[in-house]
Amino acid sequence: MVFEANFSILYSDTLVPDVFISEYMPSLESDFIKVYIYCLFLSKYKKKPSTEMIAKKLELRTDRVKDALMRLEDLGLINRTADGDTIIINDIKEKEIKKVYRAKNTSTPEEAELSVARSKKRSKFISSINNAFFQGVMSPSWYTDIDAWFDKYGFEEDVMYALFKHCYDHKGLSRQYITKVADNWYSKNIRNSFDLDKYSIEAQKIKDIRGMIMKKLRKPGSLTEYEDAYVEKWVSEYKFDAAMIEQALRRTTSAHTPSFNYINKILTDWYEKGYKTKEDVLAAESTAKAPKRARSNAGKDAAIPQKGNFEQRKYDDDYFDKLYKEV
Repeated sequence: MVFEANFSILYSDTLVPDVFISEYMPSLESDFIKVYIYCLFLSKYKKKPSTEMIAKKLELRTDRVKDALMRLEDLGLINRTADGDTIIINDIKEKEIKKVYRAKNTSTPEEAELSVARSKKRSKFISSINNAFFQGVMSPSWYTDIDAWFDKYGFEEDVMYALFKHCYDHKGLSRQYITKVADNWYSKNIRNSFDLDKYSIEAQKIKDIRGMIMKKLRKPGSLTEYEDAYVEKWVSEYKFDAAMIEQALRRTTSAHTPSFNYINKILTDWYEKGYKTKEDVLAAESTAKAPKRARSNAGKDAAIPQKGNFEQRKYDDDYFDKLYKEV
């Protein structure tokens, strides 16, 4: 007995897993999404299209389709055979399930009780992140990722929530971006809300000084990554304020090609000399100029003519009478 399906394409559907929509689609380019959905469609009918055929059907360049297939394979959405003729659509739902459910190791009753209590508290917190940033439809894999980030970075709940808020307000909730920000915060020794407040104040100070520098130097656009690193060093490591950095900017007027490297040399020199404020710099420069002014004044005194610069002799009447008689 053989069963054959006999239905029209008008009445069929191609199912796209919700996991793909929530986990992969946000970070994929639109052309790559088109290729993936078309591959799902073709796999249902067990077709073996060539890359050129897919490109023509989707009105894309062939090299663009090849890039899409390579990207989909990197993400684990598809597999390709060595010859590239066969494309296998992976079951990403099973993949996510394996990430969420892992084999548990044995533990003592005390450890198990502590783990359960912590899990309940953490699960409640992660649910608040789900409602605040994912409209309540967060993928289950996020739960394991957030749980792992708690263990990796040692963040308190307030800091973890602030991490998601920061990423949500800036470049979005991609795992790569969240991990990058979390690594940066961890390197700044941020663990609790007090650490985060202190960092936020310093970050705002860096932002204000960055704006001042760009305005003074009339620099359009934004600073490069390396220029930002210089500004952060001057503020965070050297502890210089805006007035101190502005003094260094004033010194760039004598330079033919002023650069951040040139400004950094000035500020590093001041830092190594122990200058902390603008007043320290001005006082040191005034002290250095004092000997020069003294030498300059001495030179002026030496150039004064001798006329009128000596005490006149005094003569009495006897002197002139004697002089007259001798004559």
